[in-house]
Amino acid sequence: MTLLVADVRRIAVLRANALGDLMFALPALDALRAAYPEAEIVLLGRGWHRDLLEGRPGPVDRTVVVPPFEGSLAADQQRTLEAALDVVAEEGIDLALQLHGGGRNSNPVVSRLGARVTAGLATPDAEPLDRQVPYVYYQHEVLRLLEVVALVGATPRRLEPVFAVTEDDRDEASSVVEDNGPLVALHPGATDPRRRWPPDRFAAVGDVLADAGASVVVTGSAAEGDLVTAVVDAMRNRATGLAGRISIGGLAALLARSSVVVGNDTGPLHLAAAVGTATTGVFWCGNLVNAGPATRARHRPSISWVLDCPVCGRSCITDRCDHEEPFVSGVTVDEVRASALELFHLATDGARSGR
Repeated sequence: MTLLVADVRRIAVLRANALGDLMFALPALDALRAAYPEAEIVLLGRGWHRDLLEGRPGPVDRTVVVPPFEGSLAADQQRTLEAALDVVAEEGIDLALQLHGGGRNSNPVVSRLGARVTAGLATPDAEPLDRQVPYVYYQHEVLRLLEVVALVGATPRRLEPVFAVTEDDRDEASSVVEDNGPLVALHPGATDPRRRWPPDRFAAVGDVLADAGASVVVTGSAAEGDLVTAVVDAMRNRATGLAGRISIGGLAALLARSSVVVGNDTGPLHLAAAVGTATTGVFWCGNLVNAGPATRARHRPSISWVLDCPVCGRSCITDRCDHEEPFVSGVTVDEVRASALELFHLATDGARSGR
């Protein structure tokens, strides 16, 4: 029995979260595109999704912007959400997929579209969909989302995300950082403070890579300016801080130009992997299960095995406390430095030999 839905003209996909989340969804979206080559794929996402994906090669045809909808919404946000959903529903949706999370807040959004078939993730307390798989927290996000699209007959084409870089991206990156030799990017930020490796350790790794011949850039959002500055100031070699100075597309091109990216488990690290760059990531062991790289030819995760909060001692495997002390401080400079240097030499030696 085929799981493909017949006569699908338009597919709505809800995935309105962060940069890394978008990267993890790409293999599922690619599978969906291959299964329904004639259908329009409409992403229900955020404003930055629209800015990043408009006109870019890839599986998404169009983005409709929705506001955040976790928890209770203010009246104006609710009106904005309802208006966006009305527009999509009036166009006619044949298939609606919930790739956003456990479904407590997101399944009603997908059901609201009036699709012929709904599919997605569901916790026990979530509104049921026509086809669903259980949301169990510890599962790699790429595999989780591939399992969802398999419900509608989409089979995997790849297990690792691939993100297209455009000429506009490259032009922007070149206007910010000149292309004049081997480049290494450090990314010390992360939305969750518990995932942040200390800035002085990033600086120590950056210095070793600079000594090996790399030009070092330190990336971050405008809100991460203090972290970027802390790394740049702690380095004895020159490094260029780029906090808030480049768009996500420009960042993709800059990371694609890099020999290796050293970063915390956060969006830019996963973006780097998706544009084909080697990465040395600092991961908490629990996050490695959900977000770690699948292969080791170009990726070397450094893992913290701390299970209990460094402040209160509470186990955070199945729950969390209110403290934001980093869980990854036990990862050593030596470990990250060795991985980063190995990958840097593999990239630069390969470039010199023409491989």
